[in-house]
Amino acid sequence: MTQYMFSVIHDHSVPMPEGEELAKLFADVDAFNQKAMANKTWVFGGGLCPPSSATVVDSTKGGTPTTTDGPYVETKEMLGGFWVLELPDLDAALALAVEASSACQNPIEVRPFQAEPEA
Repeated sequence: MTQYMFSVIHDHSVPMPEGEELAKLFADVDAFNQKAMANKTWVFGGGLCPPSSATVVDSTKGGTPTTTDGPYVETKEMLGGFWVLELPDLDAALALAVEASSACQNPIEVRPFQAEPEA
């Protein structure tokens, strides 16, 4: 089995739905989460606060690390949340990503984790 990260690609310039539409969105995501847990594919998942809440730490240049408020990249589409799921193969991951995308009403990027190095 391989772990896959399902990244929710969210356009933060589009306001979140409200009222019944938001309640349905949360219910759909919760149903997806419950199914993944019941199928024992769930490893971890969560939604993220808006990019404006981010802080970038850079210690790549030696000396004193720098910190910068806000996101690292300038784009309207950013990571809005994610799931880490354990699945048998890419085909299974892509099939489940269809359900994830429908549940959260956003595109999903599917990416496998790197294999552990041989000892």
